[in-house]
Amino acid sequence: MNGVELRNVTKAYAGITVMENINLEIADGDFLVLLGPSGCGKSTLLNMIAGLEPVTGGAIDINGRDVTALEPDERDIAMVFQSYALYPTMSVRKNIGFGLKMAGMPKPEIEERVNEVAELLQITPLLDRKPSQLSGGQQQRVAIGRALVREPAVFLFDEPLSNLDAKLRADMRIELKRLHERLGRTIVYVTHDQIEAMTLATKVVVLDRGSIQQADTPENVYRRPANRFVASFVGAPTMNFVDGTLVRDGDQVFFDTGNGKLPLVDVPAEASDLVGRPMTLGARPEHLMFDDAGISARVVLAEPTGPDQYVRLAVAGAEMTARSGPEQAFKSGSDIGVVIDGARMSLFDVQNGKALLHG
Repeated sequence: MNGVELRNVTKAYAGITVMENINLEIADGDFLVLLGPSGCGKSTLLNMIAGLEPVTGGAIDINGRDVTALEPDERDIAMVFQSYALYPTMSVRKNIGFGLKMAGMPKPEIEERVNEVAELLQITPLLDRKPSQLSGGQQQRVAIGRALVREPAVFLFDEPLSNLDAKLRADMRIELKRLHERLGRTIVYVTHDQIEAMTLATKVVVLDRGSIQQADTPENVYRRPANRFVASFVGAPTMNFVDGTLVRDGDQVFFDTGNGKLPLVDVPAEASDLVGRPMTLGARPEHLMFDDAGISARVVLAEPTGPDQYVRLAVAGAEMTARSGPEQAFKSGSDIGVVIDGARMSLFDVQNGKALLHG
């Protein structure tokens, strides 16, 4: 296959296995994001693809070629790190073309490629400046340009935006998205920032403790999480969780927490098979709806964010967060009716956290 394939890849340090039997297919042209908390193994996985970390077992293919035993410079990859690592005494032009010069490419061809990349990244006016004369965002563009100019089969990005401020991060996300759409190259990108993952990726791989929890489109990772870990890690504010059982009263379905019954609306028919079984209900803030006919909830706190506000509620013996528009006023200590959108909720096994049902 074109792209990247990992087959039963294992990694151990001093006899301790930290990643075991990782199987992953990255299609040609994918923008795949490795997402997870610190220590989950995402950078280790990227470094094994790059050849910076040897695998303990298994195999890695890049564009149909087994590269498991090859050195990084033999794998037809280019890597962009969190640190820009630019040569401070060289101009932008020389920084971008340095790898081509070391590879023995003729000077006219180097100039042509550097100019093409500079135009693509909109840094042509910066070509004769030194890195110290550039902003953080400009330096990161130069680092990306140095990778682009080599025209590799696969680009590897290791948290490339984490040193930038919030405004520059947002700007660079847009630039990276546009760049991928123009080039159509395979990109593997590491981040712990779920906003980066959801906005950039064509496919997201969520990792935890050295194993893949879910590999899917950003939409499915958000709307149909494979387990409670994925549901809790993806989304801000996090998904609301409460333990209990599904109960039916006539035509109405409730989720009984033991301290109250949460009304569910538009519940899928498949939920009938789960009535009476202990489980965990997962509902994102936008899945809680205000309705005078719902269960009474006490307003604990309202947090305006501009276009939205998040309302912390005490309901059915638990605290849950609901999302509302800015026009509604909430007073701490007041009561409001709440129902849960059963068409979009998730239900998880209370023991192993695996998803039982998505609305």
